[in-house]
Amino acid sequence: MTQTVPDSGYASVPALWQYLRMAESRGVDTTACLARAGIDPSVLQDARQRVPGQQLEQLLACLIPLSGDPCFGLHTSAFIQPASYSVLGYIAMNCATVGEALSRIPVYEKIVGDMGFTVTRALGENVCVQWNCNFTNPLVRRHVIENVLASWTRYTRWMTGEETENPLEVWFEHRPPEDAAALAEYQSVFRAPVRFNQSCSTLIVAPRQLQHALRQADPQLLATLLEHATQVLATLDRDESVSRQVKNLLRLQLKDELPRKELIARQLGMNARTLQRRLSEEGTSYQQVLNELRLELAQHYLRHSTLTIDEIGVRLGFAEPRSFHRSFKQWTGMTPGEFRLSG
Repeated sequence: MTQTVPDSGYASVPALWQYLRMAESRGVDTTACLARAGIDPSVLQDARQRVPGQQLEQLLACLIPLSGDPCFGLHTSAFIQPASYSVLGYIAMNCATVGEALSRIPVYEKIVGDMGFTVTRALGENVCVQWNCNFTNPLVRRHVIENVLASWTRYTRWMTGEETENPLEVWFEHRPPEDAAALAEYQSVFRAPVRFNQSCSTLIVAPRQLQHALRQADPQLLATLLEHATQVLATLDRDESVSRQVKNLLRLQLKDELPRKELIARQLGMNARTLQRRLSEEGTSYQQVLNELRLELAQHYLRHSTLTIDEIGVRLGFAEPRSFHRSFKQWTGMTPGEFRLSG
């Protein structure tokens, strides 16, 4: 299979603010770096704007060396706030638990940007919260990864109000810093064992930590924020095929209920008949798109979660466990249990 270079897509303006504030605190002339990266400073005044990920990568390649800070990405996490994650930051803080907030990240993180993606998986009795970076510049990649994991750690402490909320371990795919004295900075931020040269970059947490309540949870506000986030994602996807837009909307809503075709059509600004015609023109149908997504999610949950098979069926919108078993075997030739054991 041909190896493809990850697409760094776009980054939201709030994603840039954190790095610029850190650089300014170190006395860096950010205006010069913005110009070198081709970013118009006026764009930074509008939180709804986005810049190409390549420009963010160029900006960081300029800021990091000028800062003179070998822990630039790590220290940037001190500037984290809800707005840094756009609407996702407010969604997270209004969830009931850390686990619920975590479950929202993979669905909505595209709003923050395409710099990377999150995968949550089991590791023995514990849980890995892994972030996969799409940047290719080794220097930038290192500091962005360290910022993401450190920001998650700090933001979780703030949401729970628990300053003692620490991961069990922290893994980084890159080498340790050349300056051994810098290792103390990692301990100061994470307050946990930090390991380098690992297979991935991840926070390892205990399952009980996912049950911690968030101090500002508001179910009604959360529902409003989720509706807004869905509309934002639909806007971001407007240049995608209709089938891709349908799949993304289904991915957002499937966990809560099985959306009707009429609802998805309305969210796309058309009626059900027009939606079906547009899908037909792309050689597919609403049911086919739904089944493709169900299979994709089912395989992910079976391989990378501790959910029971019946719980997975519910998440995929099946009314009865046997319906999920029957459909999965039809799609793959195996039962869900056989598929889980085969991995």
